[in-house]
Amino acid sequence: MQKKVISHDAWQKGYTYTLTAPTGRRFHTDFKPDLTPKEMITLGIMGGAYFLSDADKEFPKSWFAHAKVSLDGKQHKELNFFKVRASQPLSVWQKRGWIYKDDPRGWIQWYFRYYLGRRIPGEDERQIGRWRAFRRHAAQVAHACRKGDYSCRPRQRQALLHWAYDSRKI
Repeated sequence: MQKKVISHDAWQKGYTYTLTAPTGRRFHTDFKPDLTPKEMITLGIMGGAYFLSDADKEFPKSWFAHAKVSLDGKQHKELNFFKVRASQPLSVWQKRGWIYKDDPRGWIQWYFRYYLGRRIPGEDERQIGRWRAFRRHAAQVAHACRKGDYSCRPRQRQALLHWAYDSRKI
């Protein structure tokens, strides 16, 4: 089951990768995200401006059927589920060395491609380790907030959605 995919991201003209696992399956045993990419963009993440460069040509069109998308290419907090801005600029991620060269838009781009079936030994474990470390925010929300109280720590809850943790359940 190998299939080549071509990135249509304006930042990565000509980048191709191979899918070696079935979509949404055969994840690393330590990686159990709460949300699929489709669920994330339907709920509202990254102000609706994350994958505007023909992402529906790289990723399944069905993922974008009910996506909250910014039409002007800028982030709009109103498109996020919790209606708050909860992400750092990409420049911060780049400065801290968190960006993998083949995923210039960061963790979410890695996750969307991983979900499709791309596997990169070493990089997958690094990203999964970062995802696991982010779990501390779920514990902080659970400790500080009543279950279902979306007014409690909305920025932290939104950030958790960006990392495929379903903070609506906390």
